Amino acid sequence: MRGKGEKDRPIFISPAAAEWISAYLDQREDNTRPLFLRYGGSKAVDLSGNFHRLTVRSVQRLVAHYALMAGITKQVSPHTLRHSFATDLLMNGADLRSVQAMLGHSNISTTQIYTHVTDPHLKSIHERFHSNKLD
Repeated sequence: MRGKGEKDRPIFISPAAAEWISAYLDQREDNTRPLFLRYGGSKAVDLSGNFHRLTVRSVQRLVAHYALMAGITKQVSPHTLRHSFATDLLMNGADLRSVQAMLGHSNISTTQIYTHVTDPHLKSIHERFHSNKLD
């Protein structure tokens, strides 16, 4: 995938997600470059595929819509998903450099912002497994 700043980023997906994407592509009747398309609006022909590309706002609306359908009342954005992904990786033991690579950060200090959320979790683990040893 090509991300912000035209950086190439690796994307890892589950086998189930790969199957769903394959089924989606099998149903498409076009050969435009974007993976995900918007189907509303004008039907003008644009061979570059840019005309059919999902907009940033469309993705924001989709995320908000499905968050509400899941019963999440807090405002959710694509960045919320990104933040949750990074936090989940760190809380489950991923090293900071790997998270940096997956998020596409060029500077490790940008990734370190996510570590503040894991600090209380680490403290509770320390207390659970180490503090009682001193008694």
